[in-house]
Amino acid sequence: PRMTLDRIELLNKVGFEWGRCNEAWKRMYDELEIYVKEFGNTRVLRKFPANPQLGTWVCTQRQNYQKLLKGDPSSSMTEDRIHLLNKLGMEWKIPKGKVI
Repeated sequence: PRMTLDRIELLNKVGFEWGRCNEAWKRMYDELEIYVKEFGNTRVLRKFPANPQLGTWVCTQRQNYQKLLKGDPSSSMTEDRIHLLNKLGMEWKIPKGKVI
């Protein structure tokens, strides 16, 4: 586990709002779902003109996934998020030569 019970307890004591991060993540996930319905893939350009924030977010999800695989505790990727992104056909690694 990335977060100890002691840290969770301390964050709860200072009034940390746990749901806010998940709400923002879910909102971007919903935008990716719309993108996949329109374009048929998760290869969002990093600077996608129609929604630059989405391209950055998708890139961050890939980075966090790689961090998780390497055991990096700074990763915010979870098994639930991986499952949801896989349902959309997330391409965790883009083949060389496929600039995005």
